[in-house]
Amino acid sequence: MTAAGKPMITYAALTATMIFWGLSFVATKVALESIPTFTLVFFRFSLAALIFLLIRQGRRWPSFTRKDHVKMVLLALFEPGLYFIFETIGLQHTSAPKTALIIATIPVVVLVLSALMLGERASGASITGIILSFGGIALLVVGDPQFGWSLKGSLLGDLLIGGAVVSASLYMIFARDLGRTYSSLDITFVQIVYGAVFFCLPFIWELPGLTGSAVTLRSSLAVIYLTVFATVGAFLCYNYALSQVPVSRAAVFVNGIPVVTAIGAWVLLEEKLTGIQAGGGALVLLAVFITNLPARTQT
Repeated sequence: MTAAGKPMITYAALTATMIFWGLSFVATKVALESIPTFTLVFFRFSLAALIFLLIRQGRRWPSFTRKDHVKMVLLALFEPGLYFIFETIGLQHTSAPKTALIIATIPVVVLVLSALMLGERASGASITGIILSFGGIALLVVGDPQFGWSLKGSLLGDLLIGGAVVSASLYMIFARDLGRTYSSLDITFVQIVYGAVFFCLPFIWELPGLTGSAVTLRSSLAVIYLTVFATVGAFLCYNYALSQVPVSRAAVFVNGIPVVTAIGAWVLLEEKLTGIQAGGGALVLLAVFITNLPARTQT
């Protein structure tokens, strides 16, 4: 392949990642129309694990030490375990565009938790980003026409999505150590396998109430999309792109995920943000951009 062709493939991979992950929130809502929560996540990760096993055919299971294996179990508990429980249940109570924008604050929450747990000092730009992000989330939540102070409806959904953000942020902090020793491909493969194991018991609990005839074609197609594109395809594309360009440059594309979600939700679900929520979403995206500024200036 020529040197000129590589950048085109790299940015095509980043664009595909942005689209795959952006539409995953919409696909999850579609799948939940006729598939129970834990059944959905179990099938998503079980099928993804099978696909990864086929991709890795002939390769050995990653050789973690006993200590690192325990770390992997804990990491998988945070993500995909708790993360997808919070996200999938939360999406049943709130909109896909708002979910994507709240999820976009993960880098900001990582900064906060790093300061609290690891004693890392935040720059002035990072502190500004943190303040803006929480202001943006407040507008997203309060600007919802269904907003109320009782713990139900959209507020419950927003709090659950907040739990997904905290789970993913804790995962990212604890994953730093393992990432120095093992490849991201090996770590993600084991996470997906453990995810399928974690969701096995809840799936068995839901199984008696599951009626195969009640599952619609629309929901089945959404599960296939979530497995093939949003899980396996998106990871492989993003992993390839990270091997070609700096993380800071790849992050620009990932920050576009809420835009893809908003368009997809508007077209497929007829969900849209109010004017106040759109302003809050703009603040969130600005905050994420600002918190990335220190990383950008170093690359």
